[in-house]
Amino acid sequence: MLSYCVRNVLSRQQCILKTSPCTITLALQSCRRPCSSSPGEHLDQVGSLLQLCVDRYYVSPGQTNTELFQRGMSCSYGPLGMELRRNLLEQWWHSVTQSTDQVFGINTLSSSKDTETDGQRPLRMVESDHLKHILEQQEVSREQLIQKVQALIQRSPSLRTSFLQGALEQFVPSFELVNRKLPFGLAESGLCFQPSDGSGCPAEVTQTSLVWFCSPRTSSQWLDHWARQRLKWWRTFALSPSDFSSRDVPAEELEEAASRGVRIIYSFPWGQETLETLWSRGHTELLHTHKGVRSKLQWRDGRKSVPHVVSVTGNMDRGVMAFLSNSLQQLKREDRKQKLLRRKVLKLHPVLAPVKVALDIGRGATVELRQVCEGLQQEFMEAKIPVWPGYLETLPTSMEQLNAKYDEMGVLFTVVIGENTLESGLLQVRSRDTTIRETKHVSEIKNFLCRYISAADNV
Repeated sequence: MLSYCVRNVLSRQQCILKTSPCTITLALQSCRRPCSSSPGEHLDQVGSLLQLCVDRYYVSPGQTNTELFQRGMSCSYGPLGMELRRNLLEQWWHSVTQSTDQVFGINTLSSSKDTETDGQRPLRMVESDHLKHILEQQEVSREQLIQKVQALIQRSPSLRTSFLQGALEQFVPSFELVNRKLPFGLAESGLCFQPSDGSGCPAEVTQTSLVWFCSPRTSSQWLDHWARQRLKWWRTFALSPSDFSSRDVPAEELEEAASRGVRIIYSFPWGQETLETLWSRGHTELLHTHKGVRSKLQWRDGRKSVPHVVSVTGNMDRGVMAFLSNSLQQLKREDRKQKLLRRKVLKLHPVLAPVKVALDIGRGATVELRQVCEGLQQEFMEAKIPVWPGYLETLPTSMEQLNAKYDEMGVLFTVVIGENTLESGLLQVRSRDTTIRETKHVSEIKNFLCRYISAADNV
């Protein structure tokens, strides 16, 4: 149903032109086709991608910020980058909590205990003024100075480096929730601190965590299950699925508590990086967390054994970078005058794309055209379809420039409202993936977009 604003402006329409529906499947298949490129072009792609992310509002400008982004650390995101990360986290949450009935979401606090996580000593947050005050004391000896600094560090709160410890602490109450039956899992996402890589400065990472509790005899099978499920999930949204792969962790790289490990990897132009790590951790950490009290950890199978733990930990900041890198296509073509044209397209999966549709105006009465755009924007927002209000731009821009801009932003469709819209209710719709322009009636556009997004979500 059209909004009052759109119906009012289009009250003079004479006829409704019924156009053939767009083939959604073909458009989605087009979105998935990889583009081949040489090694040299891959290297150039890094600089082009980082510059595009800054120019098109995915990350904030600044060398330090883009370096954090490229390293897979949490950075200062722009509006589109923030929305892309939110979409990615939302899809991750659905993939782990809806794949089985026995995964529950939790929210834990950063532990203040002096526990080592993943073999690392706890990171601590120390107030610089207090540390400076201690170091400026000249009347104390070197040994006393060291003691005071160590005491300050011990009193300071620890920084969370993973969600594992919080999930282990939540095991007992969650175990009662499922009537002491296995298997089940606890899922959580948020910011964690990653130990420094030699610089001495830890950085924040947007981390996801699934901690899966199962019987000892099935832990290896569950590790394989989640490894397959996670790889399939990453490939679902990829333009080039083969860039995502998995491999076993070598024995010399296993964590102390783990018997097996699997990494989900993405092949960036500069090399392979880990997106998710899965560990079969046994029951040692669970017992240690609950002080070795086996009675409250045993499940109802008569064997009196302690559950084993399988953990899945992901870096979603690196995941954002992976999908941006995977979706960028740099296409070349010649126009009628034999002029070489370059076109950058950010072919993000429709579900992940931060902006689904851009609204712009063509020739005609500007005031009336904007009223139509405002009405359509309201309808899209009510249908939860993200909109870019290009019609508010005051500087004159050609449609070719607008299309180039929206392609680089990853916008799925560009809707242009013109004088024909005021007369007959017809508008132009351009697809990012096919570059085909179609004529549709204004009353059809919202349902068309909803069908397209729904079909993309089910692929």
